[in-house]
Amino acid sequence: MTPSEKNNQSTIQGVAISCYTLGCAVGAFLAMRFGQITGRRWAIFIGCSVVSIGAVLQFSAFGLPQFVVGRVICGMGTGINTSTVPVWQAETTKPHQRGPVIAFETSMVIAGVMVSYWIDFGLSYAEPSSAAWRVPVALQLVFALIVLGMILVMPESPRWLICQDRLEEAAAVVSALYDLPEEDPLVADQLQAIRAIQQVGSKAGILEMFTQGPLKNRTRTMLGVGIQVLSQLSGINIITYYAATIYENEIGLTPFVSRLLAAGNGTQYFVASLFSVPIIKHCNRRPVMMMVASGMSLSMVVLAILNSIGGRGPGIGAAAFLFVFNTFFGIGYAQLSWLYPAEVTPLSVRSQANALSTASNWLGNFMVVMITPVAFNNIGWRTYIIFAIFNFAAVPVFYLFFPETRGRSLEEVDLIFRQSKNLRHAVQLGFTMDRHFDHKGNLLKSMVQDVQGEGSPAKDDFTVTEHREVSPKT
Repeated sequence: MTPSEKNNQSTIQGVAISCYTLGCAVGAFLAMRFGQITGRRWAIFIGCSVVSIGAVLQFSAFGLPQFVVGRVICGMGTGINTSTVPVWQAETTKPHQRGPVIAFETSMVIAGVMVSYWIDFGLSYAEPSSAAWRVPVALQLVFALIVLGMILVMPESPRWLICQDRLEEAAAVVSALYDLPEEDPLVADQLQAIRAIQQVGSKAGILEMFTQGPLKNRTRTMLGVGIQVLSQLSGINIITYYAATIYENEIGLTPFVSRLLAAGNGTQYFVASLFSVPIIKHCNRRPVMMMVASGMSLSMVVLAILNSIGGRGPGIGAAAFLFVFNTFFGIGYAQLSWLYPAEVTPLSVRSQANALSTASNWLGNFMVVMITPVAFNNIGWRTYIIFAIFNFAAVPVFYLFFPETRGRSLEEVDLIFRQSKNLRHAVQLGFTMDRHFDHKGNLLKSMVQDVQGEGSPAKDDFTVTEHREVSPKT
């Protein structure tokens, strides 16, 4: 094969794989438009329906054009889901449970990645039969249909309901989520605080996320976009999409060993992600971000050195450090890149801002997946150096500009930005502002008092009785 033919093959491979992520970006942009209108539940329902259509087109394809169209459509549904699910989960969980819940959800996504590796490994023995690729893509339909059925019995986000002035429904949902009567002080205070913050925020238009306003919409939108872009520039999708290719072509292992290691890498990635649940529950967001970025940067440097040396020994070491890199990403970045945007964005534009951050994730994914085959073909091991630099640069960015959100209610995060003079001041307030909930979810201080103390025009849509500390039932 001539160099030009090899480059052309690399480009076709990149397009065939990355068209899915391009569809994901399109889906996220679509969710930006209708996500706030339909609500969180129906947006997820629409997303899974689109995934189902794309899956059918893929496994029934008899040519590359239909397969690519199916991947794009399937990606559109995934883009809708990935921009909506973290928001829905963040808005329906208690402050002290939000991190672990979304971390566990992300671990289940990674479990799907793990299963896909082993299915691909097992079905590789079916080649050249079309079953080797039809069965894996058909399985997407099974999981999409399961979610379609389950989402219909799940509660709508109480924060979205309040934005739609469906106050009685919102009260019923919060009461059920806390397992407390609607007249309980904790429930009433939470509802009134959401209502007050909602009235402070701007109207829910797409362009509103680019205006500052009292809640600093633009700044917070850019923080959500920032962590998603940095997660893609870490280089994780070099491994997710091309692990077997790297083991075989760059390290020099046999096709069988390469596929086996890729499946093992996916399994180890899932196991590492399970450790993120207690880590995110007990550790602040910022230190975890900085730790995993540092670890990934070091891993990429070692990968570059070992691949530049070449040979069997360095090749084995490089294979091991692909596992090390996956571990760092799995215990922090994989979860926080989805959790943090849902936490940091304001209610009035949360759907739109998270759709934008999700679109930026998938566009970054598309770029990395598209250029990776070409980069390895032209600059080889130096590709790792590029990603090492990006990861190293992320550390001071997280330290200087990302406020701490762990254990804060979404309305407390609103207060942090509302009271801040600039982004550095918001980082400081993330540590110093009084907390309204303890680590067990007990109400320490009325949110309504602080919001109204800031001049909120909140209405008395909910009754708040005298304050007392309440422990939610278990």
